[in-house]
Amino acid sequence: MKHLRFLNKYFYKYKWRVIPGVLFVIISNIFGVIPAQVIGHAFNLITENIQIYSLFKGFERQKIIYDIFSYSLLYFGALVLFLYLMRGLFLFFMRQTIILMSRHIEFDMKNEIYAHYQRLSLGFYRKNNTGDLMNRATEDVNRVRMYVGPAIMYAINTAVLFLLIISAMFSVNSKLAIYCLAPLPVLVITIYFVNTVINNKSEKIQEQLSRLSSFVQERFSGIRVIKSYVREDHNREIFAQESTVYKENAMGLVRVQALFYPTMLLLVGLSTILTVYIGGKQVIDGFITPGNIAEFIVYVNQLTFPVTMLGWVTTLIQRASASQKRINEFLQLQPDIVSGTVRLPALNGHIRFSDVSFTYPDTGIKALQNISFEIESGQFVAIIGRTGSGKSTLANLIMRMYDVDSGQVYIDNEQINSLDLYGYRDQIGFVPQEVFLFSDTIKNNIAFGLNEVTDEQVETAARNAAVYQNIIGFNDQFETMLGERGITLSGGQKQRVSIARALIKEPKILIFDDCLSAVDTKTEEEILSNLSKIMQGKTSILIAHRISTIKNADRILVLDEGKIAEQGTHQQLLDKNGIYADMYQNQLLEEETKTL
Repeated sequence: MKHLRFLNKYFYKYKWRVIPGVLFVIISNIFGVIPAQVIGHAFNLITENIQIYSLFKGFERQKIIYDIFSYSLLYFGALVLFLYLMRGLFLFFMRQTIILMSRHIEFDMKNEIYAHYQRLSLGFYRKNNTGDLMNRATEDVNRVRMYVGPAIMYAINTAVLFLLIISAMFSVNSKLAIYCLAPLPVLVITIYFVNTVINNKSEKIQEQLSRLSSFVQERFSGIRVIKSYVREDHNREIFAQESTVYKENAMGLVRVQALFYPTMLLLVGLSTILTVYIGGKQVIDGFITPGNIAEFIVYVNQLTFPVTMLGWVTTLIQRASASQKRINEFLQLQPDIVSGTVRLPALNGHIRFSDVSFTYPDTGIKALQNISFEIESGQFVAIIGRTGSGKSTLANLIMRMYDVDSGQVYIDNEQINSLDLYGYRDQIGFVPQEVFLFSDTIKNNIAFGLNEVTDEQVETAARNAAVYQNIIGFNDQFETMLGERGITLSGGQKQRVSIARALIKEPKILIFDDCLSAVDTKTEEEILSNLSKIMQGKTSILIAHRISTIKNADRILVLDEGKIAEQGTHQQLLDKNGIYADMYQNQLLEEETKTL
């Protein structure tokens, strides 16, 4: 239960739902126990009045006794009906307080988990897969909700009902109470073990269902590859195998459940038989009345459901504890990147790296080694290098997605880790290497970085990103809904929508991380021409593989194995006849080969 202590703060928050809920549980059970006593009195009334009615057979007084007898039964029947109506009313109140409280707690937990996820650093998402993150925020939270709602409600209900019924039984006859309750511990133990088996089998079914769902999702996502390689039959066989495992697990669960319910009914029936047999002997001996036997039978039936709930409640608590442990593991994680307090109302765009080294914590790859350079405010700087040279790492460090291992990054002569993170990033336009578009309209994807935006701003950003003509060619134009991850658009269109998303912010610093790779040369020139006007007096950083993209930059940094191998203008680097010149010659050769 130690993992579930985390929930105490929610119980305290909703204490004015918990306290009335417990009171409603107690009151509803009082109204549930009293009818058994009324039924006992009614049963005694029947047995006594039948004898009296028989004695006056043939006399006029018999009709009077019959009328009294009828009115008495009607009175007891109405009383039992009223008591059960009152029980039902308070059961409704009980669910309206405790179950609704569990929904409020579920809502609060999901919001807390989601907010915490967003606070965690980029490295966290590199180490954990999306499916696991989703599962903790949905399935695990739902299991915890079953604990704070139904499990607690039924646990309190069972405890109160047990106390009331057992005290009522022993107040009538101790011996009959002991015999009547004798099979119930066996029933509790049986239910506990059977529920444990059911729970284990249910877990296996859920795991297999997850594997089956993941398999189907992945295959449908890659259906183009499957059809290209003619692997439909092979995948159908794998799916059939996975489905067979799921079916066998489900059938095993059905067998256990099929055996469980008859066993439960057998033990309840045994308790009823003992009640009638021992109770009959007690009636003969004059210790109790026949009505007490009826009363005890009602008590036994009332205890049956709560007893069966005990095993279920235990299982719910076990599952909730395991789920809360998983949730706590992430909630206890602190973000690697902590926002500073220095606010820069308007960035100038001056960037300086001083002897910076960085190694990715999850892979151990050393990305940068003792990097030092300076970008003046308003300068257009390009970064080029072979794959794995550390280009994207520089962009991530400027965005402060990671903190450096050694050295320091300065923005406008302030250490980057002292800056207010949200205010700083809000003034940067970042176009990542891996374009991500949301399943939303093109307009909303472009306007993603702003709270309020006009149609004119969206259209201007689209024009500057050279994607306007493509968008107006769609039937719904800017209201066109994009598929998952922007699958509706081509690679080049996705990149340009992503560029428009960055441009609409009118950022002080603009970072392009190799985001023109899927764009043709003519469109690339149009975008760069537009950028040269838009970013006049603002800092621009362009990471690219094609030298044609960056040759007009004010300064070019050439990275090699995490170090700055060369830097200068396009012509200066060519004159050095080093790595940059070699890359330039190779790309020229490739272009010539394509034209042949």
